Amino acid sequence: MLKRVLVGLLRSHEHTGDKAKDPKLKSHYYRLSKDRAFAEVGSVLKKMQGYKVLHEVPNIGEIVMEKRTMAGRTMDITVQIVGTTPGVSAVDIYSASRGSLGDLGANYRVIQEIYSVLDKKLASYRT
Repeated sequence: MLKRVLVGLLRSHEHTGDKAKDPKLKSHYYRLSKDRAFAEVGSVLKKMQGYKVLHEVPNIGEIVMEKRTMAGRTMDITVQIVGTTPGVSAVDIYSASRGSLGDLGANYRVIQEIYSVLDKKLASYRT
């Protein structure tokens, strides 16, 4: 946790992926086709309090959102849904804070919150 805050002093973005060193930043996989995953993930994200879905681009599997922090900063979040094999999709998240200062780990926490909600709502599809 302290390491995240220290990293966050300098960095104002965070992202997930297969090659992430931190296990909490690894891509999440669901047993859903890309189209179905896009619809399910979009539905879940639209219901999340404090987040606003700005636009969805189904053909590339992208959902763009924003979240305002208590300090008044805006965080830009992109959720990417990629079909990896027939019937399985990966969900990756990129979160960045606007402004020049670091985020004190806020983007890391946002990613954990989104994954936690998705994993709960889509538990039966998680691989």
